[in-house]
Amino acid sequence: MTDWTTADIPSLAGRTAVVTGATGGLGYETAMALAGAGAIVILTGRNDAKGLQAIEGICSRFPDALIAYEHLDLASLASVADFARRFAASNEQLDLLINNAGVMALPKRQQTDDGFEMQFGTNYLGHYALTARLLPQLRRARSPRVVNLSSLAHRSGAIDFDDLDGKRSYRPWRAYSQSKLAMLMFALELQRRSLAGGWGLMSLAAHPGYARTDLISNGPGADAFTWRVGRVLQPLISQSAADGALPTLFAATSAAAEPGGYYGPNGFYELKGAPVPARIMSRAKDFAAAAMLWDVSATLTGVSFDEIAAAA
Repeated sequence: MTDWTTADIPSLAGRTAVVTGATGGLGYETAMALAGAGAIVILTGRNDAKGLQAIEGICSRFPDALIAYEHLDLASLASVADFARRFAASNEQLDLLINNAGVMALPKRQQTDDGFEMQFGTNYLGHYALTARLLPQLRRARSPRVVNLSSLAHRSGAIDFDDLDGKRSYRPWRAYSQSKLAMLMFALELQRRSLAGGWGLMSLAAHPGYARTDLISNGPGADAFTWRVGRVLQPLISQSAADGALPTLFAATSAAAEPGGYYGPNGFYELKGAPVPARIMSRAKDFAAAAMLWDVSATLTGVSFDEIAAAA
């Protein structure tokens, strides 16, 4: 496993994948690799112009790639529902769902269209609702997988059920860490629920280590992050977006990946390197908290996995 690369991805011919936040960075590299392996890949994003550029970039490398772009704003539950309806109208099944999109360390508290704190709403709640709405298509696939993007930041995260939206006290990195802890807890809880409900899903999570992407270099949290690690150290402790996407791709495609697995780089502090099982903090393994988060998410989004599964 320690030498795993995109060359180890098996043929994905005939399989359909949805990658959120695929117009740049990790999502783009993930979509690129899946398309190169023969998958039918649907890239999603909020910026349609960047979406078309991403399509052109992938096709320039893989002229026969089976790819398309669809608008999806995870900060809007209406946009999530609209995308799910469009997808269901033209696709009988979904083999791979890569919940990759996210925003990081917004300096000031912002809200989604539905009034949620932007990081918790975009990074987590939007993906929760999307996964639930795509459950019928996932269940029709032969061996469907859902991969959630978490982060090393989950290690310092805590789910504040009394202030999920940061209305009482907002701190950029605390909100980001909470959202990424939620994504990991969601992946683990989804695997448990799938087994209990017979949904047939394989749910996993991954993190990229310290990958050089626009999320860091150009994002609102860039100054704080740069101050913490130092520009001088960056070449030594970071890796490219393409390498950062490897844990996600391993979780999505490798026969060695395990249900409920969490994968990240194998280097120092899991900052860079080939994909291997990653460290999961004890808070992410709190079954009671995960079940509570699941129920709260259903209430906040108005989307229930159980109801959708029963209706499918």
